[in-house]
Amino acid sequence: MRRADRAVEGLENILAILDKCDVMRIGLSVENKPYIVPMNFAYEVADETVLIYFHCALQGKKMDMISLNRNVCFEVDALHGISKGDVACGWSVGYESVMGEGEATVITDERQKVRALDVLMKRHGYSGRPYYSPDALSAVSVLRISVTAMTGKRKSME
Repeated sequence: MRRADRAVEGLENILAILDKCDVMRIGLSVENKPYIVPMNFAYEVADETVLIYFHCALQGKKMDMISLNRNVCFEVDALHGISKGDVACGWSVGYESVMGEGEATVITDERQKVRALDVLMKRHGYSGRPYYSPDALSAVSVLRISVTAMTGKRKSME
C-alpha cells in the first residue's frame, strides 16, 4: 500500500469496515478479460480464515468464469463525505475500504449451503431459523471466497 498512513491494522478493524458495507464487488478474469460484479454478501471467520458468502443463479457469466478461474479479488467501500476546496486539487474524500483476494468455490454440500445461506440471512436482518425448501435449495448457487489476502484503508475527514 503506497499510503501506509491510511492502512487499517488488525483483522477486527477490517471486519468492522465490512460490517458497514452492503455490496461487495467481485473481480473475475478469464483469458485476460476482466469482469466485475456487485453482490450482497456475508462473512464469517472459521479457523482464522475469513469466508465470504454470496448467493446467485445457477448459471450465468459469473458462474462460467469461476468454473474456469477460481482466483478472484474483491472490494467494498464506504463513502464518508466530500471535503470541498477552493481549487480542484483541494478537494478530498473521506472513506474506508477493504480490498482482497481469494479462491471462489461453489458450495455443493447441502449442509454447507444451508449454513452459508443462514449466515447471509442473518447478515441482512433475518432473525430466527430460516427454512429452505428442497426446490429453493436446488434453484440457488452459493459461492464462498476463502480469503487469502485482505487490506483495509481509511482516510478521515478531519
